[in-house]
Amino acid sequence: MRRRIDKPASARFWGTFALVALAGVALAIDLATGHRYGFHRDELATLDDSRHLAWGYVAYPPVTPFFGWISLHWFGTSLTGFRFFAALADATAVVLTGLMARDLGGNRGAQLVAASAAIPFSVAAGMLMQYVSFDYLAWIACSYFLICLCRSNDPRWWLAIGAAIGFGMLTKYSMVVCAGAIIVGVLLSHLRRYLRSPWLWIGAGLSALIFLPNFFWQLKHDFISLDFLRHIHERDVRIGRTKDFLPDQLLLTLFSAPLAILGLCFYFVSRTGRRFRAAGWLYVFPFLFFLIAKGRGYYLAPAYPVLYAGGCVFGEQIISTLSRGCRVAVGTATGIAIFANFTLVCAFFVPVAPIESSWAQRILKSNDDLREEIGWEEMVATVAQIRDSLGSEDHTQLGILTGNYGEAGAINLYGERYGLPQAICGTNSFWARGYGDPPPETLIVLGFSREYLERHFESCELAGQVTNRFSIANEEAKQHSDIFVCRRLRGTWPEFWKTFRRYG
Repeated sequence: MRRRIDKPASARFWGTFALVALAGVALAIDLATGHRYGFHRDELATLDDSRHLAWGYVAYPPVTPFFGWISLHWFGTSLTGFRFFAALADATAVVLTGLMARDLGGNRGAQLVAASAAIPFSVAAGMLMQYVSFDYLAWIACSYFLICLCRSNDPRWWLAIGAAIGFGMLTKYSMVVCAGAIIVGVLLSHLRRYLRSPWLWIGAGLSALIFLPNFFWQLKHDFISLDFLRHIHERDVRIGRTKDFLPDQLLLTLFSAPLAILGLCFYFVSRTGRRFRAAGWLYVFPFLFFLIAKGRGYYLAPAYPVLYAGGCVFGEQIISTLSRGCRVAVGTATGIAIFANFTLVCAFFVPVAPIESSWAQRILKSNDDLREEIGWEEMVATVAQIRDSLGSEDHTQLGILTGNYGEAGAINLYGERYGLPQAICGTNSFWARGYGDPPPETLIVLGFSREYLERHFESCELAGQVTNRFSIANEEAKQHSDIFVCRRLRGTWPEFWKTFRRYG
């Protein structure tokens, strides 16, 4: 006789199914549109790092290149395939956001609204294979597990929290801010009692154990990532990328900002949210930290889903006290806001329009990321044409010197079809791969000014220009479009290489 499924279990199943379906929509959008333009400059570096697996890299820990390595083995160099795991990570974050609302006491409507509020950033981030996606997932996993701990009072959840922190530290070092928020939340809430629990310390040990291989890699390389992070932060402050931290929060939340405010009220004002107050610090502490430290606006993106979940639950409680007409009005307004968020993200951050269209041309003027997905194959084809124009004596010891990791990654990816040598680059982890043995005598050079090259080479001549058929003014085509052929390095390669390391 078939066992009857009780209503709560059935409702729980269908609620989770609805969240998975919603996340599937986000995943489908990323996979259906992500191939329209091309690899992003950062992705080209990640792809090349994925071919050199290690426990660490200058610019990031090993998780993202590891998933890139899997993608290359499963899907080859397919753009959609390379972005699959990033899109999947962001879709999973959508599900976890809805589950947070459920475990905070929200009904199915609150769960779906919370998950929907998380979709815009998930879709935008899932468009690129970067550490941002896996970092986003790790933060939200920490938030979800902390809520599970508060709800169940089961100390074994510290193991899950520790594992999520460890995974996050292997993804992006800003996970230390999330860990700091959890510490603050514990110290300033009823969770202080777990300081006497062995499970908390086992969880902390687990996170340290997971992170240990990367720690040893950093130790072996003199903690080079600290130099990288310091350089990048100083650059961002210098060029003004951090000055709009507060306005950027409105761009991150769009029409979901009221939910975020309600979320703060839920954790720090409402009686029902008091037991989950530690989760509220997962937003407040990072907000204060990045504001004071002059972080970039998007650094705070992983902290919003926990607010959306709390805001939906608190909003649901408030709405239940209203008249039927008011409930309908609020529900309609919420639906319109969700649709508006979705529309804005698709219009401005998702490559839904062909590059040739007038809409895409307008968007590309303001969207740096989309501009950096255009022109790489044409650039490599131009380099191959320059190589073919050289005499046979230049071919024997020819090298290609690049100024940034995007140019190097593009040469290494697309240059195979032309028989080009691997790129020589001093940026981030490319520097450790050297300049070849024997060193090249003739170089095709991209990404440098004539003045710089003439200081280091006896002969340099302009040989071509970086262009693209769409006339998109990205960094490569606008700021350093000249391609040179240089010969006879002044001094020795080891001396030059010592001064050639750079971060970007």
